[in-house]
Parts: sequence; structure tokens; C-alpha cells
Amino acid sequence: MKHKLLLLVTALVFSFNAFAISLHDAKSQGLVGEQTDGYLGVVVNSSEAQALAKSVNSKRRAHYEKIAKKNGISVDDVAKLAAQKAIEATAQGEYIQTPQGKWIKK
Repeated sequence: MKHKLLLLVTALVFSFNAFAISLHDAKSQGLVGEQTDGYLGVVVNSSEAQALAKSVNSKRRAHYEKIAKKNGISVDDVAKLAAQKAIEATAQGEYIQTPQGKWIKK
């Protein structure tokens, strides 16, 4: 019984990994894009895109907070600077958000 449970858990873990999508793949497939607020946005609503955006944005927020604290500026200011850099670094054909909130291909 214990052996079967271990196999089931292992299979479940591998199935999550099989469905996970990388940030690069999600961007190149047009599922997510860079927003003007420094965070990743969902272009095509799917559970994979939502989960990826949530994970990436959580990590970004933590990083922005560290930078803001170190430099004595607001997290929003750090995020806005990061947005400019991320949008500039976005590859041709990937999505970015306009200041009006519209998604366009770069």
C-alpha cells in the first residue's frame, strides 16, 4: 500500500511538471506579456498562464521590495522602472501592454 501511494504521489508530481510552461514559452506563444506596471499580464486566459503569471509576479514583487528598501524608494517606482526595462527587452512578436491597457505585439 505504501509503495502504491509513493508511486501515485510521484506520478502526480511529474504530471504537474509536464503541464507547467516556462516564461519564455508562454511569452513566445502569446499567452502572457509585459505590463506597464512591472508585472506579467495574462494575454490569453488559461489556467497555465494564470498560474505562471501569479508565480512570476510574486517573485518580482519580492525582488522589487528588496530593491526599494535598499534604495529608499517606493516599490511602485521600482516596478515602473522594471516595466520600462522589461518592455524594452521584450522580443519582436511578443506582447506588451500599452499605457491604455491594450495588448499589442512588439
